[in-house]
Amino acid sequence: MHMPPVSTFHDAGGYYATLAHETIHWTGHESRLDRFKKGRDREAYAREELVAEVGACMTCLALGLIPDFGQSGAYIEGWLKALHDDKKFIFSAASAAQKAVDYITAPNKFQQREAA
Repeated sequence: MHMPPVSTFHDAGGYYATLAHETIHWTGHESRLDRFKKGRDREAYAREELVAEVGACMTCLALGLIPDFGQSGAYIEGWLKALHDDKKFIFSAASAAQKAVDYITAPNKFQQREAA
């Protein structure tokens, strides 16, 4: 995962919102939640971006941060098309986002062993 330097953001909230978004993408790798095998077409890209945006909002709210919707506008056209084509799109994206948030917020097995 790559992040721009903190100094490139207007405030810490923007940085952490972007970090949350990128971390949700990180969970999609095949060694984690394996979301990327579903294709690399425009619809798959729009779905993954919606998963990342919804997951970032969930993560920010869990951390007491205000979600940053500044980048959402760039993806709205793709989301609208996907929502039109698949009426369950928002529900599957929200479910995938929740799984990603659960993945990054669940206690680490290593931490559990250390506590025992």
